[in-house]
Amino acid sequence: MDQTDAHQKRRKLTKTLKPSWVFAIALGSSVGWGAFILPGDWIGESGPLGATIGLLIGALVMMIIASSYGVMIKKFPVSGGGFTYAFIGAGKIWAFICGWFLSLGYISIVALNASAFSLLLKFLAPGFMKQFYLYSVAGWDVYLPEVIISSVIILLFALINSTGTSISGRIQFYFSILLVAGVVILGAFTFGITEAPFENMKPLFNGNQSVLTSILVILAIAPWAYVGFDNVPQAAEEFNFSPRKATMLIVASLFASFLIYAVMIGLTAWTFPTGSSVGDGSLWLTGEVVNSALGYGGLVVMAVAIMMGIFTGLNGFYMSSSRLLFSMARARALPDMFRTISKKSQTPIWGIWFVTLITLPTPWFGRQALSWIVDMSSTGVSVAYLFTCIAAYKVLAWGKEEAHREIAPVKKGLALAGIIASIAFLLLLLLPMSPASLTTPSYVLLIAWAILGGIFYSVIQKRYNSLTQEETEYYMLGKTIESEVDTTIEVNTDRPNSTNTDTTGTGLPT
Repeated sequence: MDQTDAHQKRRKLTKTLKPSWVFAIALGSSVGWGAFILPGDWIGESGPLGATIGLLIGALVMMIIASSYGVMIKKFPVSGGGFTYAFIGAGKIWAFICGWFLSLGYISIVALNASAFSLLLKFLAPGFMKQFYLYSVAGWDVYLPEVIISSVIILLFALINSTGTSISGRIQFYFSILLVAGVVILGAFTFGITEAPFENMKPLFNGNQSVLTSILVILAIAPWAYVGFDNVPQAAEEFNFSPRKATMLIVASLFASFLIYAVMIGLTAWTFPTGSSVGDGSLWLTGEVVNSALGYGGLVVMAVAIMMGIFTGLNGFYMSSSRLLFSMARARALPDMFRTISKKSQTPIWGIWFVTLITLPTPWFGRQALSWIVDMSSTGVSVAYLFTCIAAYKVLAWGKEEAHREIAPVKKGLALAGIIASIAFLLLLLLPMSPASLTTPSYVLLIAWAILGGIFYSVIQKRYNSLTQEETEYYMLGKTIESEVDTTIEVNTDRPNSTNTDTTGTGLPT
């Protein structure tokens, strides 16, 4: 293929995202409704200190993995994230597998956040939300108001994302400010009105198990608790600043996310003494604590903070899922329509509305069935972590004997640690004896999605592999073979015939 022709055909996204917006994308996508709904469950499982330590270690592990994302964003500031990095680290076949599972993960989180908004309203206005009963799915009663409201929320954020990245980025920033402000207010007021907050938190660990077990139970959910920081590489092509800042932004967002989790766990434990009747039998202990301590005003502040957590998750994953679909289509792994960019808003418009069409039916399934999909799709996120760390390990060098690569032994060591951590997370999800193993419905859905992916790949395989190695590198990474020689990835320029189509899926030659 003529390189000039390739330059004309490769479609790129407009650089409009500011650093503060990208920080908000990472933070808002990582902190969702779970930070406000689940602290009571975590305290019951591990104790307040056990849960906090587990989440702290989880944040540190995510920071190790994030360092590999920073390496890859700096070298390849293009959309695609795990899909692109899997191509660099392991080849085209693994790139497709990673993209296939990652797309489901992102899209299902959009659906889950939409249903979470209806769940919040069920707590705040049960009389209104529990009208017009329709049916039950896996023990979850489905009512017409929750279906309508969730659908409206999905459509609203589709419209927001369709208007342009600058608008969705700015909204994400404002929503994140309200989220953080709400948490600070709740934490400060509950701590301030309590006479003995640290005494109230005892016992610090679950007395029915060892301290190590208490920590590991919470550590196992770290990929889920912090999923969202990996939305940043999906937006890398739209940075209007140096990609070198990406690592700092991701690490800062992870630390801020941990602080939010820690404050919400803390206020749930420190506000009232252990053994208090507050929250007895309640499905939402944190809500009962805030309502009892701060009254209706506190509940309003918490409701706003939860809504901001839900909205930032919706907005962030709408962005990342549509960019992932755009990147896969640009590599010919999906139909061409997904690489269509709106002339007016400069967004991947078909990707946005495809996510909308896929998620609109989900409120009718009930939240329990949706949670099976989300649990299953967390496997895809962990696979993306793994391939990102593999790719970073591949493009970095231990020492001068590999002068064609960037010499960064510390980063390479972190990439290796990230590989080990990602494998550990996958084992925690997939091994039946693990405390965080998937449920049987999630296993069934995982197998079904894998089979469907195999069928889809067999259909698009010829088209996907029709590009030469050089063409694939250009469409995915934005570099011609000539410019690729000068990058930190070693390119084999000694191939006898550089125009042969690569059908082996071996990825970038080394």
